[in-house]
Amino acid sequence: MCQYDKEDLLEAVRTGNLNKVKEILINDPSLACKEALFESAVEGYFDILKYLVEYSRVSLNEYDERHRHVLFYGAMSGNPEVFEYLTDKCGMDPLEGDTDLVTSWDIVHEMLLKSDAVSDEKLSGARKIEAYLDKRSGHKYEDYYRNPIRRGFFPDPSICRVGSDYYMVNSSFIFFPCIPISHSRDLIHWEIIGHAITDPKWARLDELEGGRGYWAPDISFYEGRFYITATYRLNDVPPTYRRQIVVSSDKPQGPYSEPVFIDEDGIDPSIFNDDDGRRYMLLNRGARIFELDKTGTQKISDARLLFYGDHKRAPEGPHLYKKDGYYYLLEAEGGTGPGHRVTVSRSRQLFGNYEPCPYNPIMRQQDEGAAIQRCGHGDLVDTPDGRWYMVYLCGRMIDGSYSILGRETALDPVTWTPDGWPIVNNLKGPSAMQVKPFSGNAEIGEGDANPISPCGLPLEYMTTRSFEKGDISFLTGDTLKQTGRSFIIKGSRYPLSGTGCRNLVLRRQTAFSFDYEVTLIAPKFASPGQSAGITGYYDENTFFEFGIMFKEGKRYIYCNEHIGEEDRITISPDPLPEGPGSVTLKMETDGLRRILKYDVPAPSLHTGPGNDESETGKEDAISVNSENEFLTLDNVYYLCDEGLSKGKRFTGALVGMYAFAGEDSDFAAVFMDDIYTER
Repeated sequence: MCQYDKEDLLEAVRTGNLNKVKEILINDPSLACKEALFESAVEGYFDILKYLVEYSRVSLNEYDERHRHVLFYGAMSGNPEVFEYLTDKCGMDPLEGDTDLVTSWDIVHEMLLKSDAVSDEKLSGARKIEAYLDKRSGHKYEDYYRNPIRRGFFPDPSICRVGSDYYMVNSSFIFFPCIPISHSRDLIHWEIIGHAITDPKWARLDELEGGRGYWAPDISFYEGRFYITATYRLNDVPPTYRRQIVVSSDKPQGPYSEPVFIDEDGIDPSIFNDDDGRRYMLLNRGARIFELDKTGTQKISDARLLFYGDHKRAPEGPHLYKKDGYYYLLEAEGGTGPGHRVTVSRSRQLFGNYEPCPYNPIMRQQDEGAAIQRCGHGDLVDTPDGRWYMVYLCGRMIDGSYSILGRETALDPVTWTPDGWPIVNNLKGPSAMQVKPFSGNAEIGEGDANPISPCGLPLEYMTTRSFEKGDISFLTGDTLKQTGRSFIIKGSRYPLSGTGCRNLVLRRQTAFSFDYEVTLIAPKFASPGQSAGITGYYDENTFFEFGIMFKEGKRYIYCNEHIGEEDRITISPDPLPEGPGSVTLKMETDGLRRILKYDVPAPSLHTGPGNDESETGKEDAISVNSENEFLTLDNVYYLCDEGLSKGKRFTGALVGMYAFAGEDSDFAAVFMDDIYTER
């Protein structure tokens, strides 16, 4: 009978007793475990660690609940001998991220930043480890960027370069203005500079269900003009489900021309301009191609299949490039879930035949426990000095189940093999921490771009479908002769659950933890059931609203969770104080939890549009209620792609403001000082 158990082994490790560790494992080799390995690493016991690695049954591909392997624990020890052994001799990657995309190098660097809380011995060791990592990689810690580069609802990226400027577009589905256009000079820092469709009459979103609209756009530059094409996805009403649109402009931020429709079925269009001046459009399934006229707006040949794809499942997202005498065809395959990937094939002739790359897939997440998942839908871009990168779609999940941020955009370097194939990040899958393409932080020049969209909204905000003039107004502090800014939202006749709802202003959720607050100015309710407030929103099928409801002549704080066909309504037992006062609504977010709070100041903190008060500015005030916690929503899973099996769910969680008027269309709500803060 064995005289030792697992706890005996762990105690021997904790006390640094190598002889006891050997005795236990010789007596019972099956007791070797990852906990002992991690314990030896975090304590910095190099001799015990080395013995466990080289003479016991432990494996180095094991992780803890935070998806941390032994090198993370070695980093915590501050022992350079442990860290370098695990990196150099065991091949552990100091740039691999845990569930929060924290790397082993981050742990070491954090010790240096918090030197007052670290022992002198560990601090000295951390300095040596960082110096080792600097030398090993040839780069300092500050030389790295983090994926994803576009966080939150930025799916289906397409990119092009003009000179030293980079432009990217992403899907917008039923949100307006349509198809955001972002600009960067270093491939890492991006700002929205415009949209492909900003005229409500051109959007054609009115009757579309959530998840429809504008899918998988592509941006290209040809003879002085920018071209954006996308799939216009209609509701599932025969005979037409999909059409392709093309817009163009001589300025990257627009304004763009009225959309021209090309009636060829398929999704994920891209435009390829060949060396001979001929222009083509590619579509799925697989990669089908047809010729366009010089303007890029007319189909002038029948579509024909170039190549179906290497993986043979859900081939889509085709992009074509010409380099060194080859046509390279990039495709997304495997569906947009865990099997998503990027493959490449090539041909000497445009129309083939195409041979698949022997290194396929050139991008896929193989580690099921890693933070960044479902990587695919890539697009290549080169730099002025001849290097290559790929932007691609990815997603991060909470607890491995819920992707509340939706599909995001990541970036990794591309190298070309001696036999002429592009591979991404040395086939290691998506990176958590990667060397910046350019040293320093390039400032983003907006050119002639206005921070306000032609439709009147700040560039970070959008609405569900398009809105009519006068339904939503945005005023800056200069306009109001105040600090801050203001949204005036005319109440909609339709609730948030109706596709007719227009008076809903939203922005992307870009972090798992954030705070959002807005002050609602003295709403003048006139009819029972009218409401206004802030929302956590996915689509018309799943959202929650938190604000003020007018009931029996009084104002009540309320929350309504709308999940499919169900409404879960909570109303405060007591009404708000009488009078025109404002209410500040707050949403504190951590993962799937939302803590909803409100402040009722006295006197009114703000005056502004829609108020009776003649004074302007702010007054000193003492809150009657200071941060009342109204309700905690413990699990807003329904704001995720996976939250409901209904319709097309391809977007991501958003936050914003709304006003509901019911039949009384004269009701309007004024919101001031919207603040969104990542935590």
